Amino acid sequence: MRAERRREEILSLIGNTENPIPASVLKERFDVSRQVIVQDIAILRANGYDITATNRGYVLGHTARATRIFKCRHSFDEIVSEGAVIIEAGGRIEDIFVNHRVYGRISARLDLQNRMHVEELYRSLVSGASKPLMSVTDGYHYHTVSAETEETLDEIERVLRDSGFLIEI
Repeated sequence: MRAERRREEILSLIGNTENPIPASVLKERFDVSRQVIVQDIAILRANGYDITATNRGYVLGHTARATRIFKCRHSFDEIVSEGAVIIEAGGRIEDIFVNHRVYGRISARLDLQNRMHVEELYRSLVSGASKPLMSVTDGYHYHTVSAETEETLDEIERVLRDSGFLIEI
């Protein structure tokens, strides 16, 4: 298969699903190396496509959704509870970021769409591979959350406040 045709198919695959597609799946599908997939994604980005790499794979820019940033604080053990509150109220956790006094803003794309994603993240952190980003700021952190409507974001704000996770800015 020619590279141009492969890139068109990659774009079609990641554009026609809400779920991230891992490079390993694309590698197998097109019978090429992972490096070829990474190069294809770089070329597609250079051609103006909004492709994001998450910890679960590639996604094409989301359809227009309402977004809001929430400042939160909680313990390590409450990561799943915080995520569940947001997701069960209809939100998607797009990212996490902290404002470090020395290093400035440090962020990571999350794209957590369901409770299973939150639990996978928690298991990764519990394994000791890395510490949660919020650990560098004593539990304080921000999430960009998206939802179908502003009203849903209002509800997410309410449940975060009621759960004791929301820090009023």
